[in-house]
Parts: sequence; C-alpha cells; structure tokens
Amino acid sequence: MAVSIEDIKKLRQMTGAGMMDCKNALAETGGDIQASIEIIRKKGQAVAAKREDREAAEGCVLAGTNGDFAAIVALKCETDFVAKNESFRALTKAILEVALKGQPKNLDELKEQKMDDGRTVAEHITDEIGKTGEKMELGAYECLEAPTVSAYEHLGNKLATIVGLSEAGLDPQVGKEIGMQVAAMNPIAPTQESVPQSVIDEELKVAIDKTRLEQVKKAVEVALKKAGFNLYIAESEEHINEGIMKGNITEEDAVKIRQIKETVAKEKEANMPEQMIQNIAQGRLKKFYKETVLMEQEFHRDAKISVGQYLESVKKGLKAVAFKRVNLNQD
Repeated sequence: MAVSIEDIKKLRQMTGAGMMDCKNALAETGGDIQASIEIIRKKGQAVAAKREDREAAEGCVLAGTNGDFAAIVALKCETDFVAKNESFRALTKAILEVALKGQPKNLDELKEQKMDDGRTVAEHITDEIGKTGEKMELGAYECLEAPTVSAYEHLGNKLATIVGLSEAGLDPQVGKEIGMQVAAMNPIAPTQESVPQSVIDEELKVAIDKTRLEQVKKAVEVALKKAGFNLYIAESEEHINEGIMKGNITEEDAVKIRQIKETVAKEKEANMPEQMIQNIAQGRLKKFYKETVLMEQEFHRDAKISVGQYLESVKKGLKAVAFKRVNLNQD
C-alpha cells in the first residue's frame, strides 16, 4: 500500500517523529494511524533502553508558580543541540505546567502525573527519546509552599530557583531579588536556625582544627626566626634538602630546624589556650554563616546590607523561609 503525504503529515503532527520514521511506520501498518503511533512509541522505548548507560549532562531547567506553590523541573538530554530544540523545551514547559497543576511531592510522583492526552510524563519523555535518538531523563524536581512564592530562571535555562517568603501580598520584584540571590550565591539554608546540626558540628570541628594548626605554625615560625633560619627553607623537608644542596644551610642547620619544629610544635599543642581556640573557631563559624546562610549573606544589590536587612526594609519581620536551586552546570 502506498503511503500518502497527508497521512505522513498527520502522523508527524501527532507524534513529532521524523518524516521517514512516520513513512516507515505507516508502510508497516498499512496506513493505520493508531498502530503507527504505537510503533513510534515502541521505537522510543527501544532507544531509551539502548542509551540507558549514556550520560545526560545537558538539558533545560524551568521554574514557575501557582498560588502559594512553586516548582522547578529539569529535563536532561545528551547534547546542547537537543536542549535548545523547541520541541524539547516545549516538553519541559509542559511538564512544569503539569507539576504546578498537580503539585506532586517528589520526582517519582511527577513521572506518573497525567498530561493532556491522558498519558504520563514518563511516557511523553520516552516518546521524545524516540524522536531525537538521545537519552533523556527528569534530572530534578523541586517544590515548596509559602505565603509568597517566586520563581527565577537564569539566562540560558541551565539554572533556576524558587523561593518562599513569610508574608503574603508582596511586590513580585522582592521575590525575584531573593531568587537571583539564591542563584548567584548558592546558600545552604534560609536561616541560621535551619542549618542542619551535622553541618554546624562539622564546620566547628574544621574551624577548631584549623585554628590549632595555625597557632602551632605561628609558634614554630617565631622560634625559627629567633634562631635565625629562613622560613622558606624551613617550611618542608623538600625545601630543607633543597637548601642543603644549594649550600644555603648545613646538615647541622637542618638538624636544628627539625628539632625546633618538633619541639615547639609539641609544646604549643600541649599548652594550647582552649578558650582562645574556641573563641577563634566561633568567629570562623560566624563567617561561615555569613557566606552560606541566605538571610545573613551580603545582598547582591548592595553589599553594605544583608539579605535579612533588605527584607526587613521591605516589610518589618519579613523573612525568607524556604528556597530550592537546580543547576545543570557545576557550581
């Protein structure tokens, strides 16, 4: 049976598949449109299975809001060429719209959400795989609810954020500013109180260890200077050996340097003022909060104030209560 151009066009409009794929499917089914659609879908499933081990590092990230609900969707593919394809972007947008309407709680729920034709998000992604021949997957889905929510999409659609603020009825620009802040500064929590205790404990441990090492190093350097040794030469065994080879120090000097470093380090470690260590470590922890906690970060529009101070200037008591950030590129 000859396949008509009209049927090929109709099948292309219904599936988005390539012309030859449509022609071959129609020829195989004797012009049966529904059976041809099924063949094209099965081709998508076959391609998906074949490319399962491929890396999907490109894609499109979109974000949006619906009332007090906000969501981010990231659809991933293998190449930037496909990521910029209008059909791929349209599918990402359609998935986001489904998420905003159905408000699923997680990625698995989103995959099972029904689209306009009654088929699931996962099935539509498989169809798109068949059209492009590339691996595709839902790389990320994030959502939140708050009195005011805002969505921000960074230029290029590789990065998007959603934020939740504590008060309703705000100027949309306020939410956008906080969304841009999250995109640019990548905080780990909205407030100091919301930083996980495990993170605080680890940062404090690192701060204490670093402070101890610095105090020991400082004491050793003072002792080496007092003994008349060059700090560069005394810095490491490699530098000490280099100094001997170049004639800058003798073997006896090398022995003295090693003795000073060992003796002074042990004495300093044994007599470390604990309260001073704790005070310095707490100062480092405060710096950590300022760099990583949203409300305490420098505001991206004005480094003289914090994000918290900016929100307070908008409305007394206004706070950022939640945020999500998805970035397809490495931070």
